[in-house]
Amino acid sequence: MYQVYKLGRNASATLSVLSLGLERKVKCYNEYFVNRYVFYTEEYEQGRKTYNNRVCVKGSISSKFEVGYHEKLEEVIKLQYHNKQNRVFLFKCY
Repeated sequence: MYQVYKLGRNASATLSVLSLGLERKVKCYNEYFVNRYVFYTEEYEQGRKTYNNRVCVKGSISSKFEVGYHEKLEEVIKLQYHNKQNRVFLFKCY
């Protein structure tokens, strides 16, 4: 099923910017703050007393069972579109 998004008056401008695709440069970070949570890469936390470099993603291998995958955060990558409002953060984990 498709999900419909309301883009408002600036729909044509937003779609126009998204159609240009991503910028050719990306930025990498050792930390990321979102919704009052902070995530650090394992490399950033070397030598520190506390650790917060694990990421948990809930997923399922069947329709009945939900599983949590716990991984160490290696890198945070920001993909930027051609305007500041549209960006995507990726967590590279191992």
